[in-house]
Amino acid sequence: MQSTVIDLHTGTELFTDVTDEVRRFCAGRGDGLCHVFVPHATAGLAIIETGAGSEPDLSDAIDRLLPREDIYRHQHGSHAHGRDHVLPAFISPSLSVPILDGNPALGTWQSVVFVDSNVDNQHRTLRLSFVPVP
Repeated sequence: MQSTVIDLHTGTELFTDVTDEVRRFCAGRGDGLCHVFVPHATAGLAIIETGAGSEPDLSDAIDRLLPREDIYRHQHGSHAHGRDHVLPAFISPSLSVPILDGNPALGTWQSVVFVDSNVDNQHRTLRLSFVPVP
């Protein structure tokens, strides 16, 4: 298995598109699977259409499901930081993408996005692992 860690600066954005990082990592590697993993307790990954309104729709859905209020038992960090620790139970911290001839086999409108509502830590890492088909 080949693996690398990529540094991300998420700023205050809920979504960071990491599709290009996945493409670069898999280029020239043949057929297999790319496992994408977020080694953080407050972040996850999603495959969504970007640039057509899906990001604010998903953001609104997260706000409805996990309101940014002081209602959580987890009480350190910024206002309602407990929500950030619940997020990965709903948006998985890992996913796998099939790779064909070194290219992610994503649908026409699909992008891989890093999802993180934790504004306390804007420097993140992403682990990419390639498992070749024997």
